[in-house]
Amino acid sequence: MPLSEKQKAFCDEYLIDLNATQAYIRAGYAVKDESVAKVSASRLLTNVNVVEYLVKRMQGKNSKRIATQDEVLEYLTRVLRGEEKEESIVTLQDKEFEGKKMYVTERVESVYTDPKIKDRNKAAELLGKRYGLYTDKVNLSGDVGVKIVDNVPETEE
Repeated sequence: MPLSEKQKAFCDEYLIDLNATQAYIRAGYAVKDESVAKVSASRLLTNVNVVEYLVKRMQGKNSKRIATQDEVLEYLTRVLRGEEKEESIVTLQDKEFEGKKMYVTERVESVYTDPKIKDRNKAAELLGKRYGLYTDKVNLSGDVGVKIVDNVPETEE
């Protein structure tokens, strides 16, 4: 059964601050006091359709806000290759002379520069860790003899 408009409004309000009582009130349900809203909101959160809708909305919300593994790897690769630019704000001064007077005007500009070597090295390190390039190899060698001890007493049956 599809959700009613009030149920959808409740879900949307609930996702704002995860306060079910206030979401119930803001969604437009008529209640006498907050204790009634609390009980009704709690009951609404057990509705299968409401829960499915909330889960679907949360997944959509998370997929937009959280970078995927591929996005992170692509970003690190762009930094490593110097394709990402870093923005810096600089103040420039212009000097003009008019007779014996000098006029100075300042202006602010954005300058885009390549990543620094330390940033590129860090990106390379993180990518290397991801691909398992840095593994400690331990060389164990030695003469290990095997000694068999047969001192189990024989028993008569």
